[in-house]
Parts: sequence; structure tokens; C-alpha cells
Amino acid sequence: MYVAPPVVVEAQHALWTFLRDHLRGAGMTGVPETLDEQVAHHDAWLDPRLILAQTCGFPFVKRLRGRVRLVATPVYDAPSCEGSNMCSVIVMRKADAPTNLAGCAGLTVAINERGSNSGYNLLRAAIAPHAAGKPFFSRVVETGGHIASMAAVQRGAADLAAIDCITFDLLRRHAPERLEGLVVLDQTPSGPNLPFITRLSASDEELTALRSALSAAVAAPELSEARAVLGLKDVVVLEEAAYDILLRHEQAAIRAGYPDLP
Repeated sequence: MYVAPPVVVEAQHALWTFLRDHLRGAGMTGVPETLDEQVAHHDAWLDPRLILAQTCGFPFVKRLRGRVRLVATPVYDAPSCEGSNMCSVIVMRKADAPTNLAGCAGLTVAINERGSNSGYNLLRAAIAPHAAGKPFFSRVVETGGHIASMAAVQRGAADLAAIDCITFDLLRRHAPERLEGLVVLDQTPSGPNLPFITRLSASDEELTALRSALSAAVAAPELSEARAVLGLKDVVVLEEAAYDILLRHEQAAIRAGYPDLP
């Protein structure tokens, strides 16, 4: 799910090469030589051939749970991450930013997509207490991705956006020019990081092999540079119920009379 800037792509390739070799060494068959970067992530998640993918937490609890197997959850070394949890940062143009989130009423918001946890669900949870059961934003612009949402804010096509704190940190460290003119106004409620999943038909032995490979990857000396680029410091195995907090954020917004943006 994290594929920008190019140095991050290179680190993901290094990580996959390690995982591939580890899985093959454990006897797993059908492990591809390289990552498939052409298939859309929504299609990959339910592909019956899926070995390993990363998904957004909100789609996981809304439509994937019971249709895939949860492998593990990454732990990132990034500001606004706490253990295996993450949040989104709410960014605005520095020159126009109000002093607080309540001051954003009536503005235009950019979202990546309505099924997103970081770009939509967590933002809705942050706005609901300020909306008083009424529309809060004047307009919603759907951009298709976090980087596109930030670009929309920078050029004035939108006033604010909620950006996954890991995406924001990757750009802060590796492509700070992508954040030029932006400031973090606030942050959203949190929930577990984006989980790794495999196909529902994966055996227990395959699941164990995947978890073992990921655990080996976060300890392998030869991956130290790639892990530093990604900010990846650990993987943990959570119960699926740990992701229910994302549904609770949705339900809290609905109870507050704010089921949907704007």
C-alpha cells in the first residue's frame, strides 16, 4: 500500500525478495519472482492465488473479513504511530490554516476514496463531534489517492485532507518537496495499521510460513536499510477483533448524526 516515492518502491522490492526466498526455502509453492504491480489492489485482495498483500483496515472489517486470512500487522516507526496503531494527519495550506478543526466548517475537503480508513473513516470520526449532526464541509473532492489529495490542497482545489501518517512520514523523509506549503492542523482518532492478508484457502502451514517470513524480515541485518526507508520496525499478530475499533469509529459518527461527509 506504500509505493511512493521511488526509494520506497525499491525498499518494497528488497523486502519482497527476502520474503520470496524465505517462503520458497520453507517449501511454499507458487511464490512469484516479483511483486505484481499491475493488478489493482481491490482485485488482488480477493484473488484466489493471493500469497501476500497489504490492505486498508476499513475494507478489511467491512468486506474482507471472513473472505481472507489475517497474517500480521506491521509496526512503523513514524510520528503519530503508537505501537501497532496509526492515525491520519489533517493537512491544510499553511497560509490559510485556521487555528483548530472547528474552523474548517464550510471548506472543501479532499478524500482519496470513500472506502478508505485513513482518508475517510478516520476523518469522519474527527469531524463528527464538530458537525452537530449537520453538513460540515461545503464540498467533497474524491482524488483517488493520498498524494493526489495533498496536491489538490496545495493547488487550491481543496482546503484540507486526511493523510495516513505513514504516507505523510515517508514523504517527509524521502520527498519533502511533496509537502511544500502544507501544515498539519490536527490528527484523527487511531486504529491498527494496515494489515497483511492472504487468501482464505491458505493452509495453517502457509499462514505460519508467512508469519515466520515477516518476523525474519524485521530482524534480518541485510534488510536494515530497506526497513529504515519504510520505517518498518516490527510485525505483530493481532486478533481480527482488534480492527473492530474502525467500525466503532463509524458507528460513533452515525450516532452523532454524521454518517457521511460532508
